[in-house]
Amino acid sequence: MDEGRRAARRQVLQVAAGLLEEGGRDAVSTRAVAAAAGITAPALYRMFDDKDGLLAELAAYGFEIYLTEKREALALTPDDPLADLYRGWDLHVDFGLRHPAFYVLMYGTAQPGRRPPAADEAHALLVGLLRRAADAGRLRVPVEQATRVIHAATTGATLALIGEDPTRRDLTSSARLRDTVIASVTTGEPVSSGSDLASRALALDAALEAAVAAGPPAADAGIPLGATETALLREWLQRLAG
Repeated sequence: MDEGRRAARRQVLQVAAGLLEEGGRDAVSTRAVAAAAGITAPALYRMFDDKDGLLAELAAYGFEIYLTEKREALALTPDDPLADLYRGWDLHVDFGLRHPAFYVLMYGTAQPGRRPPAADEAHALLVGLLRRAADAGRLRVPVEQATRVIHAATTGATLALIGEDPTRRDLTSSARLRDTVIASVTTGEPVSSGSDLASRALALDAALEAAVAAGPPAADAGIPLGATETALLREWLQRLAG
């Protein structure tokens, strides 16, 4: 796609985003978007195929906005993996409450196998935070499990708050759920020698994963084991953690 077509597509998405924020999903009809963008309906269909295609692109656009805001905010916080988890939760909820129509489109209409690349990046951001916690010996369950738990809890909390009357909304419910959920997957203090076997196993597993990801062969990554042996060791470590 050339630069001109990419810019035109982006402009239409910005117009559609404005309609979504003002009137919700129902306001984003192909006719309304085409009129607001100053283009014909056939031109809109050539860009996005149909309304479902437009909404899918709009959800991806929302994830881009979310990622930009979250990365900028997390860059300003101390380099503390647990503090970043708490901050990440609050940023997630805050985005949903400021952009409810976008959030419902992004998280309330998900379909298996149809997640946009930007959604994968948002998922990877959470995984990265949890891997840092594991590296520091602060995780009590495997990264994958912790990711599922926190993602489900933050999404559920945000959708529940969006559905409440804004004048009666109580954010302490989110804070209490945040504290309970994060405490259930993390340790209170960094593990020391001989303490908390599960956290130490997860920390070593995270280190092995990072070393393997850094280079193709495990030996070149500083691991004196073959790929099969490394995979087996990681399986044992995850069993210890479980």
